[in-house]
Amino acid sequence: MIRGVGIVLISLLLLSSSQRADAQRVSPGDVWQAVYQQLPDLPRENQYISKETGKVAENNTLVSRMIWYHSYLKGRAPNYRLDWKLTLADYMSANEVMYETTYPGKETLRKNPFDGDRAAIARLNRRQRDALVQALVNVFSPKSQNTPASTPTPSSSQPEDTTPTPRRVPKQGGAQLLK
Repeated sequence: MIRGVGIVLISLLLLSSSQRADAQRVSPGDVWQAVYQQLPDLPRENQYISKETGKVAENNTLVSRMIWYHSYLKGRAPNYRLDWKLTLADYMSANEVMYETTYPGKETLRKNPFDGDRAAIARLNRRQRDALVQALVNVFSPKSQNTPASTPTPSSSQPEDTTPTPRRVPKQGGAQLLK
């Protein structure tokens, strides 16, 4: 029952997010692919064997499992940066405890991808993690709501940027508009 409600919720979010200015539509099965289009160097972690077919499950990727964990297991909103940062913090053992027994892919793959996925996220530097978060938000949000105009391309050869991001000042009269 909970899974069905989650699927309906994600479908509704995807439908609302698909009304973009450029008329691009993203179906639930294509969300992870859209992230990899924005970040082609992101590890796919799709070398695991399917229990059902006995073949490599190429479409069962790190990002698809991360989306499943984020949306269905944790119930977090897919269109907010902070929620995705919390999910990354989970993967890096800096927030909530993740359990191997409930991790996506455990039931469908011969080997649970839990350790491999966490190691793949741990290998990303800060710039790559930020780019991943932004790519996920880009896929789930209309372009008019995205903060940056484009997603930075991560590079492991570039040093991590440790300068703080300047705060944005809210527009005047915003509270009046909410009334």
